Amino acid sequence: MRRDGERVRLFTRHGYDWTAKYPRIIEALAALHAQTVTLDGEAVYCGDNGVSDFEKLHSQAHNDSIIMYAFDLLELNGRDLRMEPLEVRKATLQSLLRKAKPGFHYNEHLNGDGETIFNHVCKLELEGIVSKRRDLPYRSGRSKIWIKVKNPMSAAMQRIGDGTW
Repeated sequence: MRRDGERVRLFTRHGYDWTAKYPRIIEALAALHAQTVTLDGEAVYCGDNGVSDFEKLHSQAHNDSIIMYAFDLLELNGRDLRMEPLEVRKATLQSLLRKAKPGFHYNEHLNGDGETIFNHVCKLELEGIVSKRRDLPYRSGRSKIWIKVKNPMSAAMQRIGDGTW
């Protein structure tokens, strides 16, 4: 997500412009107390139970309800934060989003045993976890400094497995 003055944009990991798709996210981004900001996150549809629903996200029937789980801050008011450690970027992001309009959710960074956290995620039937090093700078794209571990029993993984993706 990128805001530069009045201009706000939302791009996918592959560079597609999805600015027009998610009005709630765009409205929240436009209202942030920053002249310029670049955030990394994931668009999510949450059901009444608070659990993400990948199928409803991809149906595009609920685009007005999609929110952004923001998990990293790359730039703020002209200051490039990518070389700062994750824990510094996350603290700055949390502060920035404290007064944000609905449309953003600050994605907490949990410290602890990854296996235990992953087992809890699986019991909750969530999609999975991303593990990052707190002390390292930002790296875009796939990287060895962060890993994504998917719950094989999640709805998204089941669709891939049975060919209904």
